[in-house]
Amino acid sequence: MPDPRFFHDRGSAPLGELAALAGARLADSAAAKILVAGIAPLNRAGPDTASFFFDARYAEDLSYSKAVACFVPQKMAERLPPGCAGLITPEPQVAYAKVAEWFYPPHRMSGDDPLIHPSALLEDGVSLAPSVVIGANARIGRGTTIGPNTVIGPGVEVGRDCRIGSNVSLTFALVGDRVRLLSGAVIGEAGFGMAGGAEGIVDIPQLGRVIVQDNVTIGANTCIDRGAFDDTVIGESTKIDNLVQIGHSVRLGRGCLLASQVGISGSTVVGDGVRFGGQVGIADHLTIGDGATLLARSGLMNDVPAREAWGGTPAVPRRQWLRQTVWLARMSENKKKGEGDTKE
Repeated sequence: MPDPRFFHDRGSAPLGELAALAGARLADSAAAKILVAGIAPLNRAGPDTASFFFDARYAEDLSYSKAVACFVPQKMAERLPPGCAGLITPEPQVAYAKVAEWFYPPHRMSGDDPLIHPSALLEDGVSLAPSVVIGANARIGRGTTIGPNTVIGPGVEVGRDCRIGSNVSLTFALVGDRVRLLSGAVIGEAGFGMAGGAEGIVDIPQLGRVIVQDNVTIGANTCIDRGAFDDTVIGESTKIDNLVQIGHSVRLGRGCLLASQVGISGSTVVGDGVRFGGQVGIADHLTIGDGATLLARSGLMNDVPAREAWGGTPAVPRRQWLRQTVWLARMSENKKKGEGDTKE
């Protein structure tokens, strides 16, 4: 279930009520009184949890899922495993979004709260600049300094000897020791997840966290989204430049280096010691092996093996990219010469 430091938990609800909330129809009306304690993706759902299924690519996840109920289109209802009650709807993702939002509303700050909430715990030696806001039940470790106008959300935990700049937004996050967050960084906002339905496009609640391990540096105006359900993780001693975007549920290994304007799409897994040149763009759900290098302005659409260097758009191994670049240059030059001969 989502971390209670950041999300409320409404407890259990009858399946019939959840069906009504989501606009779904129970395949078997006898299942209406089954109590459901939460909602989660197929691979994370437990025996008291509902889930959703809409894409045949995830049929294996469905067959192994322990979910007690599942939102599913009529044409896919026959794929439900034994013991999983069907909630029939043409829009399973939208149904999931509605129920997840109901089950797990996030903790939010109130306009009536003081700047430093009385339940926040600050260890000795914490230094706060003017207009710092710290939410309920937040924890700040010894020797940490926080710059002006920075907001630390409810439940956030920051380790010791950290340096947090001005105008930083830090929510839904657990931060290790000796971490540096430069001015304007936004850590823990919702990732870019949505579903389209008859009512238009709806946001899918993002129920994960951001985990920032020890000795990480995150540059100015960099944005790191919290996980959709699994966490977004920034590995120990990773260094991130200014103006970087890291999507929801990305996992960065230890000792990675990311230059300015890198963009990593959701659920990509990056190994240890990976280096990203400036303006590299990464598609979602990829795996990049330990020690790999992505050259500046690469556009990556495929997995990268460990210790390989890739470049270009779409990115390919470096030697292949260099050969392609040389070939294109020669072809362009030959074409120019040919046009010149024709004109003569």
